[in-house]
Amino acid sequence: MPPVRRLAPILFATAAAALLGACAKRDPLLTPSPKALSRAAPDSFDVRIESSRGPFVIRARRDWSPAGVDRFHYLVRSGYYDEARFFRVVSGFVVQWGLPALPAVAAAWEGRSIPDEPVKSSNLRGRVSYARGGPNTRGTQLFINLADNARLDSTNGFGFPPIGEVVEGMAVVDSFNAEYGGTNTDRKPGPSQAEIRAEGNVYLAREFPRLDFIRTARVVRSWRK
Repeated sequence: MPPVRRLAPILFATAAAALLGACAKRDPLLTPSPKALSRAAPDSFDVRIESSRGPFVIRARRDWSPAGVDRFHYLVRSGYYDEARFFRVVSGFVVQWGLPALPAVAAAWEGRSIPDEPVKSSNLRGRVSYARGGPNTRGTQLFINLADNARLDSTNGFGFPPIGEVVEGMAVVDSFNAEYGGTNTDRKPGPSQAEIRAEGNVYLAREFPRLDFIRTARVVRSWRK
């Protein structure tokens, strides 16, 4: 076990360098254009996420949160969530992700928030919403409700509008590793978001090696009215 731990940072540093080279060619991630960001997504679409525990499918519903769904569509189509870790897993509450594997990508998306929208659908089990720390701070981080969390509909006076829901593979989501927690309430503070932004997956591999993660996230089906 000790030799594996010594090698892990080197292996992930090498992988990060390779991914950074790939990202340099993926202009939509490092330099997203205002025109592309403002483009409307399909009315509904399915995103198949291949995770370390198996696949699950999120169905986005634009009528629930147009700005939120448009951003989600752009991020998925650009490969933003590939290799991202589920860095906050609180049993019976939420699974959260959305900080990218590479610091350069995190820096490119810092401050690219989307405007608030009303809560049109409740945060029931399986529903997907953006995380945020105050008004007009939704950006790239998402969470899946592991239980009916209706209190999140009006938390702090602004709530968390769902953008879609898991329609296949909820058992996979339930199985994500929760040993690191992610909140002070369960006495497991989990990974530091500041450190994830600064070091990406190199930090997470070193300090939280058993986190589950997204291999790929792809749009597999879409509908328009």
